[in-house]
Amino acid sequence: MSYFGANVLHPRTIIPVMRYDIPIAIRNIFNLSAPGTMICRPSLNESEDDQKLDSPVKGFATIDNLALINVEGTGMAGVPGTASNIFGAVKDVGANVIMISQASSEHSVCFAVPEKEVEAVAQALQSRFRQALNAGRLSQVAVIPKCSILAAVGQKMASTPGVSATLFNALAKANINVRAIAQGCSEYNITVVVKREDCIRALRAVHSRFYLSETTVAMGIIGPGLIGGTLLDQLRDQAAVLKEEFNIDLRVMGITGSRTMLLSDKGIDLSKWREIMKQKGEVADIEKFTQHVHGNHFIPNTALVDCTADTNIARYYYDWLRKGIHVITPNKKANSGPLDMYLKLRGLQRQSYTHYFYEATVGAGLPIINTLQGLLETGDKILRIEGIFSGTLSYIFNNFSGKRAFSEVVAEAKQAGYTEPDPRDDLAGTDVARKVIILARESGLKLELADIPVESLVPEPLRAAASAEEFMKQLPRFDQGLAHKRQEAEEAGDVLRYVGVVDVVRKEGRVELRRYKTDHPFSQLSGADNIIAFTTTRYKEQPLIIRGPGAGAQVTAGGVFSDILRLASYLGAPS
Repeated sequence: MSYFGANVLHPRTIIPVMRYDIPIAIRNIFNLSAPGTMICRPSLNESEDDQKLDSPVKGFATIDNLALINVEGTGMAGVPGTASNIFGAVKDVGANVIMISQASSEHSVCFAVPEKEVEAVAQALQSRFRQALNAGRLSQVAVIPKCSILAAVGQKMASTPGVSATLFNALAKANINVRAIAQGCSEYNITVVVKREDCIRALRAVHSRFYLSETTVAMGIIGPGLIGGTLLDQLRDQAAVLKEEFNIDLRVMGITGSRTMLLSDKGIDLSKWREIMKQKGEVADIEKFTQHVHGNHFIPNTALVDCTADTNIARYYYDWLRKGIHVITPNKKANSGPLDMYLKLRGLQRQSYTHYFYEATVGAGLPIINTLQGLLETGDKILRIEGIFSGTLSYIFNNFSGKRAFSEVVAEAKQAGYTEPDPRDDLAGTDVARKVIILARESGLKLELADIPVESLVPEPLRAAASAEEFMKQLPRFDQGLAHKRQEAEEAGDVLRYVGVVDVVRKEGRVELRRYKTDHPFSQLSGADNIIAFTTTRYKEQPLIIRGPGAGAQVTAGGVFSDILRLASYLGAPS
């Protein structure tokens, strides 16, 4: 550690200190209130269990301003003295080698030197091996500038399985590429070389993964409207608990709407984000916003949370994932859009360490996507998915009984805030069709949105009505049609429900108004609840049913929040 990081400790001063068991206290002169670091042997009172729970890595250190030199060629294999010639040339120019790594095939030797010495070293090697280079025995002497070394140090690393795996897994999840690796047989140290610009993010990523600091995620919230605003308030209320109890630090580095955005280098104060956005907001620019949130090299992990219903924002997902940015969203447009784009997006997700979570796209806070994925991953076969996916239409048909007119119930739902500003957006069934497509694709069906027949509840003559007000004014003229269907259903002991169906066996989906017996689970709903039934090979006689609120800002934001915490868990936060 004294070699790699703390320049106040010369490596030679550590020898007598270790010999005589003298404890070392390291304090920060710029922050005297900080507890600092104590280096000593374990206390005799420390139990064996406490020692086992302790992290095998005691610390991390870095060295900046380095360059890698890679000497490689097939003519190196089995030739005695090659390494001696390489490092003899380095010695002749008085350069210091910081780290050495050699491929087991003997085809390459890679080592790190201070960047200020790399030019002289490269010239010396070119001169020493000119004949071998010209003859093709050596293919190149390559210089990789702007590098940093990251070293993990700890006595308990020796003979502890999984330390290297954990280290490299943390770097991979932070989208950091490792250029060279070295580990001594004592196992007390693992050294990796990364890009200089990635060094701080790499350091923070491994720190949090070994529980030496919080799992920190830099987040950008897109769409601070009803759902996004509620999510920000939930993050504000839960921030202290997440830090203290779960070691998770969620920092909102940016908030953007369609016109205004707010950026911060250290994290936005969520207790007054609305006021700050009004005072310090700037013109919205999604490219600048993304660069700001992701370009913060002090935080290893970046997530963009899209709380809009914007198709244009959904088109950015692929590029974000490719850059190593995690994406979390309740926006249905990406997963229900063109099939080729969906397959491209999911293909990228599966082959990278970047995560894409979208639980809230179908049932707000209900665990529908996660349940479906769990069934498939454990080998169950989906036969049919059927459900009431619209909270608005659930409310309407739960209250469309007796002598009440359909237009009256729609007006009541609109007044209560259950419908969109224009109720036609709900009654057309397109939103339900998007949810059906999402579930169909999760089940393995390659369907387009146009493949889903939708029974619209908007009367044909009113589809071109000039405004929502005009539509509501004219709707009573068409009450008789649905009143007749209700009467027929009631006479048969049935009720009407507006459902989406995924028939995996027939490889089709549909959205329609259907009749159910009064003792059917779909007939027992109240309010604006959703209900989804999974019929599978395991759940064939009695379908697996999920029921609960499937709409509303609080539950939808809660579903998105749950995905954020799921991401933090995948990135290394304790469960």
